[in-house]
Amino acid sequence: MVGARSGAAGALVSLLLAGCASPVQVAPASLVPLSAPAADFVVDADVPIRLSTGYTRTLPAQSHWRAVGSLPQGLVYQPVNTVFAVEGRQVHEAYLVLQGKALQGFYLPGEGNFSPLAPPLTLPTTQGGKR
Repeated sequence: MVGARSGAAGALVSLLLAGCASPVQVAPASLVPLSAPAADFVVDADVPIRLSTGYTRTLPAQSHWRAVGSLPQGLVYQPVNTVFAVEGRQVHEAYLVLQGKALQGFYLPGEGNFSPLAPPLTLPTTQGGKR
């Protein structure tokens, strides 16, 4: 009986903590198609990213990213053969937004929003071929 109570208490604490999670900060964004092909890139090493929500997401080493459009904040890259997400109160599918090798934030394609990363983070990347 004690085990069941501690399990129930743990579940309640988890629910309460999830309810207190910060929302992912967003601003409306309109993805503009690329006027010319842009080079893909590959992340050279695991890159942990600490989000303003308190959660950490990791860009896995050898993950491949393809340019799909642009925003005023930079080029937008979609992961190839996987899904990447950011988390706050909810989980959001996310594409990377880069200026050069600096990760500026995330484009949330399901909502058409941009979520900034503060401060920007330089990524260890290798350029891939153009499409």
